[in-house]
Amino acid sequence: MAEKTFHLQIISPTRVFFNEAVDMVEMKTTEGEIGVLAGHIPLTTILEPGVLRIKTDGNVREAALHDGFVQIQKDKVTVLAESCEWPDEIDANRARKAKERAERRLTSGSKEVDMVRAELALKKALIRIDLAGKH
Repeated sequence: MAEKTFHLQIISPTRVFFNEAVDMVEMKTTEGEIGVLAGHIPLTTILEPGVLRIKTDGNVREAALHDGFVQIQKDKVTVLAESCEWPDEIDANRARKAKERAERRLTSGSKEVDMVRAELALKKALIRIDLAGKH
């Protein structure tokens, strides 16, 4: 019988965020959403900011995942993340202020504004706000 769980390790520059056996993990890549089960084909891809969903024993945990890489092997998935946060670690007020700053930069019309960076900041703030509001 095939193994139904695999080892998921999520590492950020500041900590080992997660390190357990899971049933499934879902995340956003540059190519779109991906769901991984045990026995998945080997794959290495780039991650985009989004909600990471970890499924174990019928329970789902969500976290804000901000950029990184994922390496998928048959029995192990390793995520190297710029940052990853559980909903209770998110400061919703700080996220709302970051959203407002990013929106001001995007609508300023200034040529000095790095639009790609401002769009990324807005995306991250919206993910944090959404996730903090759900939990």
